[in-house]
Amino acid sequence: MAGRSSDFFKNAQAKEPVLVVSFSVWGLAVILPMISPYIKYAGVISKATPYNCPVPVRDNGNVPGVPSQPQERLSPSLERLKNL
Repeated sequence: MAGRSSDFFKNAQAKEPVLVVSFSVWGLAVILPMISPYIKYAGVISKATPYNCPVPVRDNGNVPGVPSQPQERLSPSLERLKNL
């Protein structure tokens, strides 16, 4: 059986090398993703990644510890420094 299939591939390679190479590349493209470890890790990463991102909290005047604008966190005013 193995002898007949090797004879077939030798004859096919001799007569139509472009077709043999194209089918070989196609076969590798189908088989390699199934045995690749990157597929496993891509699935693990996609399961661990959240679908929604957290939104920063904005102060509406009811929460005294949270600054109302993000700029207040970066550069505090002199009044806030005096109160320390």
